[in-house]
Amino acid sequence: MDFAKLLESLSVDVLYVSNPHNVRYLSGFVEGKDAKLVITPEGPVLITDGRYLVEASKQPFPYRILQRRNELGKLLSEFFRGRVGFEAEHLSVAALESFKKEFPGLEFVPTQGVFERMRQRKRPPELERIRKAAALTDRGFQHILGYLKPGVREIEVALELEFFLRREGSEGVAFSITVASGERGAQPHGGATQRAIQAGELVTLDFGAVVEGYCSDMTRTVAVGQPSEELHELYQAVLEAQQKALEAVTPGRRGAELDALARDHLEQRGYGAYFTHSLGHGVGLYIHEGPSLSQTSEDVLEPDQVITIEPGVYIPGKGGCRIEDLVRVTDGGFELLSQSPKELMVL
Repeated sequence: MDFAKLLESLSVDVLYVSNPHNVRYLSGFVEGKDAKLVITPEGPVLITDGRYLVEASKQPFPYRILQRRNELGKLLSEFFRGRVGFEAEHLSVAALESFKKEFPGLEFVPTQGVFERMRQRKRPPELERIRKAAALTDRGFQHILGYLKPGVREIEVALELEFFLRREGSEGVAFSITVASGERGAQPHGGATQRAIQAGELVTLDFGAVVEGYCSDMTRTVAVGQPSEELHELYQAVLEAQQKALEAVTPGRRGAELDALARDHLEQRGYGAYFTHSLGHGVGLYIHEGPSLSQTSEDVLEPDQVITIEPGVYIPGKGGCRIEDLVRVTDGGFELLSQSPKELMVL
């Protein structure tokens, strides 16, 4: 990356990078939450503390080690000059005010989405890590099917699933696992509770793995025992909506267009009012990043973006269903990264 050219394009002399995901994206430094980058025309400098001396020495950028955390301003004085850019969506108001007080002669310039836009199009090594995370998620789904039985608590399922993912190589979970059974299926992000799964219910599982910092995201809904005809029809409507949107994934399509395909189908089936979130989002170092696939999104799909396609229906008092795949946008269409079956499983 030509950092001098980047600074010139932003009309700043220095850029202070504090978003942990952007620190990791640029430097490879795993503990991005405990580090900052200062980008000058001469190049980036990584700033962290003594806990990470060994890790910092392995990074591609020069580094400086804080002896005490309250020395950050003193160290930054070596690099800050003129117009200092900062990440407006991450730096706190308190931190900005502290900088202005400590460096009264400098101008602080807010920037937005500089590296987030770069991160949308994944490089081959990033895609490979996401594929591995998606494959691990598929294996987790197959593993957990044997635990979904009447009387088993949601939290037991979530713990077993997390244990499996970690044992098989995930750095953790990409987000808090959702196991929502019965009426709780009407909560899109319902987490997992002490509730016991009952026969005849739908159970929604939303989870993801993390491989070398990169996330996966998948949702499947299954039936534990024979569901009612009403729940079966609900499931089929979501599956059809998901397939319509999925088949339309190609470069040049706007996020809002794909959202409309799924939403219009659910509207025709009588479920429009119960699709209460966006169709999807980008996935990478962070579980929710660009592009957005929402009703108002102007984002346009580009090759090598990784997105989710996840319509859902949530009916209070009855339950719900969501089906979500992880997808890579290709030059001529899409690559399906989630391989778990989507036809309704009756366990």
